[in-house]
Amino acid sequence: MTELSHPDRQAKVEAIRAAGRDPYPPRGVPAEAIEALIEAGGTPEEPGPRIDTEVTVAGRLLGMRDFGKLIFAPVLDRTGRIQVGLRRDALTDWWPQRKELDGGDLVAVTGTLGRTQKGQLTVWATEVKLLAKAVAPPPEKWHGLVDVEQRYRRRYVDLWASEGVREVFVKRSRMLSLSRRFLEERGFLEVETPTLHPIAGGATARPFVTHHNALDVDLFLRIAPELYLKRLIVGGLERVFEVSRNFRNEGLSVRHNPEFTMLELYQAQADYRDMIELTEALVSMLAVELTGATEVPFRAKAYDLAAPFERGRYDELFERASGVSLFDEAAVRQKARELDAEVPAELGHFKQVDRLFEILVEDELDRPTFVTHHPAAISPLAKVDPDNPDFAERFELHIGGMEICNGFTELNDPVEQEERFRAQVASLDPESPGEVDIDYIQALEYGMPPTAGLGIGMDRLCMVLTNQDSIRDVLLFPTMRRRPAQVSEEASSPDC
Repeated sequence: MTELSHPDRQAKVEAIRAAGRDPYPPRGVPAEAIEALIEAGGTPEEPGPRIDTEVTVAGRLLGMRDFGKLIFAPVLDRTGRIQVGLRRDALTDWWPQRKELDGGDLVAVTGTLGRTQKGQLTVWATEVKLLAKAVAPPPEKWHGLVDVEQRYRRRYVDLWASEGVREVFVKRSRMLSLSRRFLEERGFLEVETPTLHPIAGGATARPFVTHHNALDVDLFLRIAPELYLKRLIVGGLERVFEVSRNFRNEGLSVRHNPEFTMLELYQAQADYRDMIELTEALVSMLAVELTGATEVPFRAKAYDLAAPFERGRYDELFERASGVSLFDEAAVRQKARELDAEVPAELGHFKQVDRLFEILVEDELDRPTFVTHHPAAISPLAKVDPDNPDFAERFELHIGGMEICNGFTELNDPVEQEERFRAQVASLDPESPGEVDIDYIQALEYGMPPTAGLGIGMDRLCMVLTNQDSIRDVLLFPTMRRRPAQVSEEASSPDC
């Protein structure tokens, strides 16, 4: 047992077993959804159809108020909570077992749906069954899990002990389902591509590396599914999307987790402007479906997610914020020194420009804004703007100072793409791929139609739509530093 196990509760487990009963029975009990019962219970003034009928609920006992011959206890299931009333005269045979129950236990209660004298909807129990004894006591009932780190580490408690947490993840699930439906209605096909990649391509990021023993080769956890999805466009699927788990071996912050969810899609016969319109339609739809309005609260502000969103060119936003031209290398380097934001010179001028853009511009992009026409030098997979080849047909959506998505008109010239890949490999940027993806170049040599793509960070979008400050608040199990006790315990465990 761990330090969470309470001796008194463990003693009750042994007492239950000694009495010939199982504190962890193998079979559950068919039960009704509490939410449905609440609706069917009506009001004190207008009783619903289930009043005075037999019902069964099953869930977690959130506490007990003992009045001697009467006990009131709230029970929580996945849909809601309801009060159960335990009366000695209705539970004569079971009554001695009441002292075996504690807050946190999982129970099934059968009884008559009714109301108390004060009008509270209540299941008046005629049968109580213990489904699982909790030997770890729940958090203090009025405050839930107060320590934020404990909330993340013990999400299995946080989901029922902290107000509103469950709703966030229900909305997250709906967000993904609604997004899939939105795309399927527009002719997109959901596909699955590899998580283990022979080359860390499709984005600029540090990968996680693993080794395949049978093949004796190093493989990389997916940093983006882009190159595989575009192979499918070459194959004639024309409209594809994937909801994928991506992995980037980088830092942690309120906006970053090494493992995250991306919705990535590609559409033939489209360009970046089509992706902008699709993004607006998707985000606006999600806001209405999940919150009931296009205006959503986020970090103490209100954001209007009704289309169209604001737009601004990368170069114009940069020059307005910095006071220098992004093509003036000396001025850009001087500005970086002033802000203590220099990057190594060998990484290139536009790497420095983009670092300054993050500092000076991104945090200030509060209202929903599409940043368009990024420098071509930092957009190796995007087509250049035919009117000005220094820039790419690319965009990012920013909301509340966060980048939410990235999209562009896809480069489909195999010769130019290979040249860009080789330039990346030759650079000293540790986040660039270590080799050219020749197989992808070969795919382009068969011809890829004019195509546009879009990648949406679903975790960050969920933050906005559920008004959560940190990405960890929308991840059921965010990446955490391991506690010393965990490491030492495993290190001392004997091999089996």
